[in-house]
Amino acid sequence: MLPRTDVSKQDIREHIWDYMESQNLADFPRPVHHRIPNFKGSYLACQNLKDLDVFARTQEVKVDPDKPLEGVRLLALQVIPLPWAEPTPGRQGGRRFQNKKTLLVPTPRLRTGLFNKITPPPGATKDILRKCATSQGVRNYSVPIGLDSRVLVDLVVVGSVAVSEKGWRIGKGEGYADLEYAMMVSMGAVSKETPVVTIVHDCQVVDIPEELLEEHDITVDYILTPTRVITTGCERPKPMGITWSKISREMMEKIPILRSLRAREQQAGKDVTLQGEHQHPPDPGRQQTVPPSAGRRPQDTPGPEANSVEAACGSPPGEGAPLAADVYVGNLPRDARVSDLKRALRELGSVPLQLTWEGRQHRAFLHYQDSAAAQRAVSCLQGLCLGTDTLRVALARQQRDK
Repeated sequence: MLPRTDVSKQDIREHIWDYMESQNLADFPRPVHHRIPNFKGSYLACQNLKDLDVFARTQEVKVDPDKPLEGVRLLALQVIPLPWAEPTPGRQGGRRFQNKKTLLVPTPRLRTGLFNKITPPPGATKDILRKCATSQGVRNYSVPIGLDSRVLVDLVVVGSVAVSEKGWRIGKGEGYADLEYAMMVSMGAVSKETPVVTIVHDCQVVDIPEELLEEHDITVDYILTPTRVITTGCERPKPMGITWSKISREMMEKIPILRSLRAREQQAGKDVTLQGEHQHPPDPGRQQTVPPSAGRRPQDTPGPEANSVEAACGSPPGEGAPLAADVYVGNLPRDARVSDLKRALRELGSVPLQLTWEGRQHRAFLHYQDSAAAQRAVSCLQGLCLGTDTLRVALARQQRDK
């Protein structure tokens, strides 16, 4: 894939997902869209890790729960021979072995904390260890690690949708890997010297325009594929901690550990102002952009039985509220979700009484208490963007016959 000035992160994601499916490179679970894609040969790619000196020196390793990283989690739980070591008389098989690692896996969506420590039962067989490396094993054979635990991670292994040989990475768009890394920095669990590894298929190594990178994006030092081991030599600084101005109130509610970290940093005298706090009302003439990654998950896609916010079907415009109190929002991107618009409305202080989502028509209707509230919303939302698309916002009565 050649870099283009008009390409977006989502364009690159869709290209990778579509290619892996069309070429039958994807593996369970499928389809791989909206996931860190599993691929045929992922276990082989994971095996390349044991040849890296950084893995041999590792005591504690943090590995994401993604399916293609299952082989890495298994390696961390096993006692394996050092392939580069000289045979040592008197040791098992005449070879030197490295001890199993302390394996830390982030909790799903960070709902109940940051890490789970995987603890196989005493005398665990190879079959049990393989089970411990799966998502089910992570649930059944783990204990939570609190903020007060003295965690010092020697190696970070993340999943990716796309990565460049320069070490620039694109995830599935939800930002959890970036946030987890930033949280580890805030906890003192990692430093700028902590190496970051990703496991991908060869087709996921692509050119990524530098202008797509943001300050909070994590970069990688090693890329492992079924056929290659790439040392990126990336010199771009990794995140130095949590950028609180990127954290919304909604995210704080969903991730309790963020509240604890924020309280600690506030006590330490750091600026912990959240997104949207202490801001002046937006200038109607200025474009406001909502990050395209906000809340884009498959489960957020409205089904036929739920086409409005909070799973409540809103009344059609004009029913239950005067037409003058309805606001039309058009030109919604084809991949937009209800959660994208909902978050934008919250951040701009224009939350309606109800929201009717008509995604197939690329539009939505906002229902306010009265015409004055609707008019204020129209003024506030002018210039609003979802991703790269500027939305069309007007009073619904002005759009009814269009």
